[in-house]
Amino acid sequence: MTISIVLADDHHIVREGLRNILGALPDFQIVGEADDGLQVCAVVERLKPDVLILDLMMPGLNGLEISRQVRRNTPQTQIVVLSMHANEAYVAEALTAGAAAYLLKRSTSDELSNAIREAVAGRRYLSPPLSDRLIDAYIRKLEAGEEDDPYTTLTPREREVLHLAAEGATNNQIAERLSLSVRTVEKHRGNLMHKLALKTQTDLIRYALQKGILLAEN
Repeated sequence: MTISIVLADDHHIVREGLRNILGALPDFQIVGEADDGLQVCAVVERLKPDVLILDLMMPGLNGLEISRQVRRNTPQTQIVVLSMHANEAYVAEALTAGAAAYLLKRSTSDELSNAIREAVAGRRYLSPPLSDRLIDAYIRKLEAGEEDDPYTTLTPREREVLHLAAEGATNNQIAERLSLSVRTVEKHRGNLMHKLALKTQTDLIRYALQKGILLAEN
């Protein structure tokens, strides 16, 4: 069986390396790529690959929200997160969002191929330094508080506006990126600020960091 794969990373050299590594294996086929978070879900929905290899640090829409949308819209696609972040919070958030595997960027090519095959087989895979026990405990804590999380009340479009605003994009820039009118963006922005009880751009950025929409560099 050939496993079809889409690569999502905003660094060309990373995608090129993954393409060379995985393309050399007879049972893997790279069928698509994306370098912007807003493109990933559309590419996956169009190609319906077996696996999406996804970086958490994507511009436009980060890997966590991409995972949620792919899990909802293209559930047959298994998500393998490839990230530089090794702490339990990021891993648990990714798995809760729908990832089947979480691999550190310092992993070997054998670990990557194993993660892909395990994900396709319906099994979870974590890089060896990561602890299943600690991750499961963190996931339980996340799920316990999920019902009270106002983020879950945001519409997909409001989430896109939130992510772009958190990156510092103006309403005009967001409108251009999302092919919307500025007035529509202003409406979405006002709605999300109200739902999240945010008043200023500083509040929005602080929330984005706490939520993992913006990921602080280690």
